[in-house]
Amino acid sequence: MSASTYAIEENPLAGRDFLRMMDLAPDEYEWFLDAAIAEKALYKANPAEAQSKAPYVGRAVGIILEKPSLRTRVSFERAVHRLGAQAIVMSDTSSAFSRGESEKDTMMVMERYVDAIVIRSFAQQRVEELAKWASIPVVNALTDDFHPCQGLADFMTIKEEFDQLQGRKLAYLGDGANNMAHTYLEAGALSGMHVVIASPASYQPNLRYLAETRQLASATGALLEVTESPIEALVDADVVVTDAWASMGFEAEHEKRAHAFVLYQVTSDSLKLAKPEAIFLHCLPAHRGEEVTNEVMDASYSRIYDEAENRMHAQQTLLRLLMAEKV
Repeated sequence: MSASTYAIEENPLAGRDFLRMMDLAPDEYEWFLDAAIAEKALYKANPAEAQSKAPYVGRAVGIILEKPSLRTRVSFERAVHRLGAQAIVMSDTSSAFSRGESEKDTMMVMERYVDAIVIRSFAQQRVEELAKWASIPVVNALTDDFHPCQGLADFMTIKEEFDQLQGRKLAYLGDGANNMAHTYLEAGALSGMHVVIASPASYQPNLRYLAETRQLASATGALLEVTESPIEALVDADVVVTDAWASMGFEAEHEKRAHAFVLYQVTSDSLKLAKPEAIFLHCLPAHRGEEVTNEVMDASYSRIYDEAENRMHAQQTLLRLLMAEKV
């Protein structure tokens, strides 16, 4: 079934979890991005009318934040509000799992209070364990392995820019072993893109995830490559992406990583290797002057703030679809 054949009443995501990008099939993924872009347009055109049709008045979403956040918290709270639901945020040291309660007990209680769970955590295993016991949708808002909601926002931004994802080249420079690199491999495989991860040999993607995404890529026509050469990645790229060199939890390794990644900094000169119409993305927060220069961050081809805004739109669409009644 092609993505365009799905209608909202045939929503294939109702009642499901979203723990990584590859929880979606390629046709579902394309359909989702179109739905998110359409929903964004509706709210931009007439926000008051759109809000008056909020579908989930009287319902609630539990948001568990075990890691600090800015965009995740604000974008999810706003998305939940726009759906008419209540956001119940647990972000302090005395909530959620702080007393050693098991994932099973936590979820068996929480699902009697709320209609979906969003969790920003450390181990992917935790969100998978929650989903195992849940009868309500569980959404991964970030783990050490994946950042799928950011992936939805990023590829929504790319689709808004270029319309067609298939065949486009995305160059990612930096830590190839982090959650964003894994997410770009999954999203690229789903959309039939050419994704090149450029990173030092000791910071390359998890081999299991690379194998899984390449297996999917063989069916979608995507090309997934890993290289140590930033030049090889950048040549003819449509999209150039980077991330902080020391992701959350690796701050103690900052000096070591800064030395390892010095050749992977995105600059206006390095972007000359990409296509003239190429855009730059960064999931933020950025360390200006480190993984990327100020000149690139503030350039006309930078889409970092559109990308950040799209977190709200993508997550609103995601929750609307996941929380729908199964038909």
